[in-house]
Formats: sequence, structure tokens, C-alpha cells
Amino acid sequence: MFASSIKEVDAKQFSEWVNEIDHAMRVIDVRQMEEIAMGTVPKAEAHPLATLPAKVQDFSREEKMVIVCRSGARSAQACMYLQQNGFSNVYNLRGGMIAWSQSGFPAFQLA
Repeated sequence: MFASSIKEVDAKQFSEWVNEIDHAMRVIDVRQMEEIAMGTVPKAEAHPLATLPAKVQDFSREEKMVIVCRSGARSAQACMYLQQNGFSNVYNLRGGMIAWSQSGFPAFQLA
């Protein structure tokens, strides 16, 4: 379906990363603001997919990034875009918010 070069993390592993104090990462939710308002994953920042090209200069190519959407499709597109722009430590949240919720994890409101 998507390029096999996209690294993925499942909901359980992502939850473990979130809870590790020394696990530095940036979490980007690429859904529309109306979707994000209904809840997102911990530590998420809202950067809708269409805004990503304008925001890419604000991201560090060295930091680990986890990209989130509803099902994993838009976040996979975002991962491909970031990889094409020199980001190598980028992970797609496999199954997106659907998988996150189905795994029993709560949705959070943006701070």
C-alpha cells in the first residue's frame, strides 16, 4: 500500500515511548483541526497535512518524530514527505487514532 521504507510504531509501543521519561520525540497530528479537537494522542502538536510544507523548516531533522492521523493513511503521506525532505527518524502511528482507541488508550485534548 505504502512504501516499505516508512517506519511504523503500533499503539502499544507508542504508549511505552510516551511514558519513558528519557524518550525524546515530537508527535505531529496531521488531521484537520476539527478532528484533532475530538481528541488526540499524548504530546501531540496540531499540524494539518496541508500545512506541513510550510512548517517543515520548523522541525529538526535529528529529532524522532511520530506522525498521527485517523487511520494511518495521511500520516503515511506525511512520513513520505518528511523522508523526501531529509528526515530519517520518522514513524507512522500504525492504524492512527482508530488503532489507538481500539487498543484502549484514551484520547487527549491539545494543551
